[in-house]
Amino acid sequence: MSDEKVRLPRDERRATLLAAALEVFTAAGYHAAAMDEIADQANVSKPVLYQHFPSKLDLYLAVLDIHCDFLVADIRAAVASTKDNAGRVLATVNAYFDFINREGEAFRLLFESDMAVEPQVRERLNKMSYDCALAFSEAITTDTGISHESAMMLAVGLIGTAQTTARHWLARDGKIDRDLAVKLVASLQWRGISGFRKI
Repeated sequence: MSDEKVRLPRDERRATLLAAALEVFTAAGYHAAAMDEIADQANVSKPVLYQHFPSKLDLYLAVLDIHCDFLVADIRAAVASTKDNAGRVLATVNAYFDFINREGEAFRLLFESDMAVEPQVRERLNKMSYDCALAFSEAITTDTGISHESAMMLAVGLIGTAQTTARHWLARDGKIDRDLAVKLVASLQWRGISGFRKI
């Protein structure tokens, strides 16, 4: 195709390209995905795609950044949604499962990517996990009085459990009811974290 079929404002075009890239990257993996395929999926010419993203890695990182930011915002909102600590745990686990329901392809991109060893990708994924844990660790420190490092250790454990169990649930294709899965994981986490004395 020689040019864009429909001329969209730059931000809308970028959003269309990112959505197409997410679909292709999750279906094929980074290495097998081709810029030609992404351009076709977005219904643009390859030169138009390169006007927005100079390389496939730039495009991949842009997709990754958006969805890392979404997940961190979801976790921060979950932690801030209540002052009740059992409710915070439930809301945080629920946020991961909501993210899957809303953006299953993005969840696979974040947690099952064949690019996780790429330094720029690993840096972003590590920062995302750290930011999610930090949101929870601040609540733990406030309510228990334990040190920041100890609170981060607990928060990393909580976040890691939520991520891993959500991935398992997704891989099992919803063979267990979603709400039951959330309650099981939250119950497991709460039984552990509630043992730390509230000051």
